[in-house]
Amino acid sequence: MTETINNLDLAGVEVIKEHFSLTPLQVQQFTLLGDLYRDWNAKINVISRKDIDNLYPHHIIHSLAIAKVLNFEQGTTLLDVGTGGGFPGIPLAILFPECQFTLIDSIGKKIKVASEIAKAIGLTNVTCIQERAEMEKGKFDFVISRAVMPLGDLVKLIRKNISCKHQNAMPNGLMVLKGGNLDGEIQPFRKYVELTDISTIFAGEWYKEKSVVYLPL
Repeated sequence: MTETINNLDLAGVEVIKEHFSLTPLQVQQFTLLGDLYRDWNAKINVISRKDIDNLYPHHIIHSLAIAKVLNFEQGTTLLDVGTGGGFPGIPLAILFPECQFTLIDSIGKKIKVASEIAKAIGLTNVTCIQERAEMEKGKFDFVISRAVMPLGDLVKLIRKNISCKHQNAMPNGLMVLKGGNLDGEIQPFRKYVELTDISTIFAGEWYKEKSVVYLPL
């Protein structure tokens, strides 16, 4: 079973290498995630145990879809709301070592997993905090998240956290990974919101009807 899973890990890392130019350190960090998440997930359930074999396509690579929408500039600050075990923050922090990531979640045991994994792979650009989004007072270029709550509710919580100083090719705002029919959710923001179909980025049936939702704020 371990050999099969390791092969799945290697296949996942190969997909990442096909889409992004990685340093040897980044390849090593992405490769280490497989064993680390399996080990921690056996102790603290942050990923459905039925889905742990799909760690790379369903969680790591999915998180990296945000990087296909915007190549963040050096010094960009990002807040990952409801990060759980570290998605999308940790994969993006590996890809953008010159950017600063703050990962928050209200559940202490989940943020512990994210913190320990970031430490284990040597990420120095990640801060993990147990807190609710409404308590976070910092200013960031972008807020990122993975289907943590309806878009309108998330906007109300995080609008206060968006910095007015822009340094990227796209204005500061919110980038969220979402699935399914989003017509109702994006309706209030239809003049500004941009959707990127992830199935046009990564191959695989699972990515159909999954999107990166970008909303400038």
